[in-house]
Amino acid sequence: MRTIGLLGGMSWESSIEYERLINEEVRRRLGGNHSADLLIRSYDFAEIEALQAAGDWAAAGSRLAADARRLQQAGAQLIVLCTNTMHRVADVIEHAVDVPFLHLADTTALAVKRAGIGRVALLGTRYTMEQDFYRGRLQQRHGIEVIVPGEADRTVVHDVIYRELVRGIVREDSRRAFLDIIGRLVAEGAQGVVAGCTEIELLVTPDDVDGPYFPTTRLHALAAVAAAIDGPTADRPVAIHDDAPPFD
Repeated sequence: MRTIGLLGGMSWESSIEYERLINEEVRRRLGGNHSADLLIRSYDFAEIEALQAAGDWAAAGSRLAADARRLQQAGAQLIVLCTNTMHRVADVIEHAVDVPFLHLADTTALAVKRAGIGRVALLGTRYTMEQDFYRGRLQQRHGIEVIVPGEADRTVVHDVIYRELVRGIVREDSRRAFLDIIGRLVAEGAQGVVAGCTEIELLVTPDDVDGPYFPTTRLHALAAVAAAIDGPTADRPVAIHDDAPPFD
């Protein structure tokens, strides 16, 4: 089993979900007392958030890339970035290391294609919903059409993430607001919903959504375990096994 390097703590509320899911999947796959071989770099999220708000993606990218190199030097054999939003700097991180970098949008796209649908709604931070680094990769590299909420709904989603979910606050009224937003997106033609922020999975579960729901944290975690145990292949650099638990 390969050693997984996690760049996390953005926020730690979601990063601990990565650790839990990865360890549970290793135990499911290997049985007995097996658990994952992990190296973790966790951040003070307030510092990362400040760089996001300032639009200083160059500084954020340099910081994460340097730490990815440190994880590799410490023995990590693949790198997982435990956040959707910071995939804004994924290329910088990927080019800083010589081991596989498992891109979250690619694992999401694989699950969407397996579900046989071509048009999804994307919920996430304002950066993820409005910038091209994530939705553009789904569209251009994988041929998946992506729709996002309108301006007012994007504000609601972004504010709930940063004012509540990253602080471990899960409110029923916020869940209802998200489900209302999802309902509007489905009415616009979305065939499935991508939870494009790791913290959203703390608020909205597959049981809450009527239709295909793609929890990106879980998808990414399962792909990391598959790569750690089975290794990446030339045609499928990340892999999710057919016997993995369902996503929707």
